[in-house]
Amino acid sequence: MSIDLETAAKVAKLARIKVEEDALAALASEFNTILGFIEQLNEVDVDGIEPMTSVTPQRLKRREDVVTDGNMQDKILSNAPDAREGFFAVPKVVE
Repeated sequence: MSIDLETAAKVAKLARIKVEEDALAALASEFNTILGFIEQLNEVDVDGIEPMTSVTPQRLKRREDVVTDGNMQDKILSNAPDAREGFFAVPKVVE
C-alpha cells in the first residue's frame, strides 16, 4: 500500500493538521515509511504467542466487589461550586 499526496492531504485534514502543499510530499513519505514498518510486523509469525500487556509479568491487585453507599455526600458536595438539596446544581443548557 502506498500513500499519495491526495491521501496525505485527506489524512492531515481529518487530523485537523495544517500542512502546506510543499510539505505534503514529505508527509506522504513518512506515512509510507510507517506503513512499511507495519508490513514488516505483519510478516512476523506470532502463532502460539499470547498477547501481553506489559514486558514484566504483573498480577493485578484484586479487591472484594462490595457495593456501598459511600456515606460521603457532604464531603463530595463540598467540592461543588453550587450544590442544592443534596445534588450538584448545574446551569440549564437546553431551552
